Amino acid sequence: MSGPIRIAMWSGPRNISTAMMRSFGNRPDTAVIDEPFYAAYLAATGIDHPMREESIASQPTDWHAVVRGLLGDVPDGKPVFYQKHMTHHMLPAFGRNWIAHCRNAFLIRSPERVLASYVKKWDKVALADIGFVQQSELFDRVCDAVGRAPPVIEAEDVLADPRDTLSTLCAALGIPFFESMLSWRAGKRATDGVWAPVWYDAVERSTGFSAPRGATEEPLPPHFAVIADAARPHYERLRTHKLRQVTSSVYGKSV
Repeated sequence: MSGPIRIAMWSGPRNISTAMMRSFGNRPDTAVIDEPFYAAYLAATGIDHPMREESIASQPTDWHAVVRGLLGDVPDGKPVFYQKHMTHHMLPAFGRNWIAHCRNAFLIRSPERVLASYVKKWDKVALADIGFVQQSELFDRVCDAVGRAPPVIEAEDVLADPRDTLSTLCAALGIPFFESMLSWRAGKRATDGVWAPVWYDAVERSTGFSAPRGATEEPLPPHFAVIADAARPHYERLRTHKLRQVTSSVYGKSV
């Protein structure tokens, strides 16, 4: 793969995806972009999310234009372009062929933890809103294209041992690991989506990955537990492909 390395990181919401974007954004060689299909998703679905109009005004609403940006010049001429993607934003009408130009990776988290975090911010949620089904479909597509499973990491593994998990991920992606990925300055970023005031308060206070919470959680209300049960088979299937130890890149020689 010649030219810049484009990393498409696929997750659902509340998967520590913004902390991961902070981590990659703190690399000296990497530019980042935050949920580039969000405005197109909102415009196409009509779904009512916090800061909907501001979000739509901040990005292209035509998915073709989004793809052109993702495959075009990398901001600041950086050699690595980290793209934070939400799987549920990839509506059936949005093209997928561009994905073959990226080194794809998947960030997973248990549906119970995702829902427990999600409903603190927005309690209007259905299975389609948390991205597990779409993540599974995208994983299969990448597997078919690459001929092997792409890198999969779990949020709790990143939180428990960020150095080991991120260095293993970088090896699988064919890029060097930097110690700077483990900590960052607190505050906002120009690269954050305009929706940051609703969703990113904890990340804006952070200076690194927080320690994972204990296993005990408050039980989900029954209607959310039903959603978690429907999401679990998709989560468990990807979980069987989690990175453990990588000695060579899934995508080719490291830069």
